[in-house]
Amino acid sequence: MADNADRANDLVLERLDRTLAARMPAQPGRVVEECEECGDPIPFERVQALAKLECLRCVECQGYHERRVRG
Repeated sequence: MADNADRANDLVLERLDRTLAARMPAQPGRVVEECEECGDPIPFERVQALAKLECLRCVECQGYHERRVRG
């Protein structure tokens, strides 16, 4: 049986979840879980660091891609 403290805790957690969900920025760029070049998983930290940009390649493949594009 839940007591008042349990109900209060549930209410606080529910409000916190709603607040955090509302603060999550929309990511306009396309994001993938695996690198389009080599297929390695892209770390979540990299995706977060590029929150407003596309995240399609791992660090190594992105560096190679940028060098190749520059000529």
